[in-house]
Amino acid sequence: MNKLIKVIAVIMACLFMFTACKTTVNNDKKDETAPTETTTDKTEETSTDAESEDEAWKKEPAYGKAIKIGYNGGLCTGGPGLASALGMFKDEGIETEIVNVQSKVDAIGTGKVDLTCDHIATMLVPAVNGVDMEFKAAAQTGCKSLYVLDNDEINSTADLKGKAIGLPDGIGNSDHNIALRFLNHDDIAPQDVKFLPVEGSASILALENGEIQAVVLSDQFAEKFVNDGKIKMIRSLTYDDDFKLEPCCVYAFNKTFAKENPITAKKITKVLFRVSDYIQNNIEEATQTLFDNNWASGDFDQAVRMMKSYNWQVTNEMTSTALKNILDDYKEFGVITSDKSSDELLSEVWHEEDFKHEIK
Repeated sequence: MNKLIKVIAVIMACLFMFTACKTTVNNDKKDETAPTETTTDKTEETSTDAESEDEAWKKEPAYGKAIKIGYNGGLCTGGPGLASALGMFKDEGIETEIVNVQSKVDAIGTGKVDLTCDHIATMLVPAVNGVDMEFKAAAQTGCKSLYVLDNDEINSTADLKGKAIGLPDGIGNSDHNIALRFLNHDDIAPQDVKFLPVEGSASILALENGEIQAVVLSDQFAEKFVNDGKIKMIRSLTYDDDFKLEPCCVYAFNKTFAKENPITAKKITKVLFRVSDYIQNNIEEATQTLFDNNWASGDFDQAVRMMKSYNWQVTNEMTSTALKNILDDYKEFGVITSDKSSDELLSEVWHEEDFKHEIK
């Protein structure tokens, strides 16, 4: 009898242990499947967010309409044209129209175009002074420098005191602003030099005739004359350490357009970063597309060399820093006379998107 009781007790103990093990296994399985349920929930949430944004996008005034891009051709401002030609805007559901404009500042400020690209030195002062535009991304580094005759008479900006600097786009425009920054960084007072407007095509002759002693030129235009030994570079946005990380050109949106169409503006900005990555990694193909669409002309190999000299993958941090530094400089030598701080002015003209651009 005692043996029977012991056998029954052993059986009961085994049954209890089996049940406990089974429960533990089931609990473990529940734990294993929990992350899958969480992932599914997150996927559904992301999908819902995308659907909500899509519905909101359809309510924007610009939805279903072609975005007007102000672009007259050129290498460093070619991003939007390339993106349009390569179908990148269409990938985001956006149609585009390329508009040839005489003045990009006037065109973007009056809403004739929704997007354009030009030198920060051209666009920043009008934006600060109330023209209806804002910046959301930059195009590339480069692309202008200060040149003198290739002799031993002038070797730095310090040698330009009492001499004249030629400005192909005239007094008060981008070349003037660039020259002022070169002087400011070298502690040369603007009043110690003269500034004269000069036709770009006649600038080398003006140097040789002594009408001017230095001139601000695009590196693309200057390259041939440098190679011929006629001129040399003494200051550069493209190559000097204090400027080479700064973007030269910036993407400007009509501010009212961006405010009324935030999702469209975000999609456009996404495309602009995408085309910048494409250019950086496909220089020759990008240049060929510009030539094929008559947006660039001349020596193809030289154009490729120029495109390779720029950094096309400009981050928002680089742009924000550059804009702040340029605002500081412009305020210091009086190009900008606002009583507002550089930080306040930056917040008015620089409105980056909330997504992170990952360089590819």
